[in-house]
Amino acid sequence: MAISEFEIFKVEKTAKIFCDNKSRNFPPEKLYIDFRLESQTLFIFEVRPTWNDPESTTEIMVAKLRFIKTEKLWKLYWQRQNMKWYLYENGANGDLEGLLTIINQDEYGCFWG
Repeated sequence: MAISEFEIFKVEKTAKIFCDNKSRNFPPEKLYIDFRLESQTLFIFEVRPTWNDPESTTEIMVAKLRFIKTEKLWKLYWQRQNMKWYLYENGANGDLEGLLTIINQDEYGCFWG
């Protein structure tokens, strides 16, 4: 079962605030943080100019959050160098904002390097 329209609005609003706050210290033409909601999965990623073509941009994945509706739970994933997603330690929470705080603090250097 898909996320309701109300939940979509709430998730997008929360993600937008997070991305705007994270991006505010960077010039937008050099780096900004953005999100994409696909079905029940929220992706957080960096957008930068491509190194060999400044007119085009590239997306670098930061985190993936998947909503499990039956459990009313968000699960946080991080991406290793092998491009596979792994469940973050203590990365299951009913509160999306709590998981975004974990991404922002990045205690183990999984998200921002």
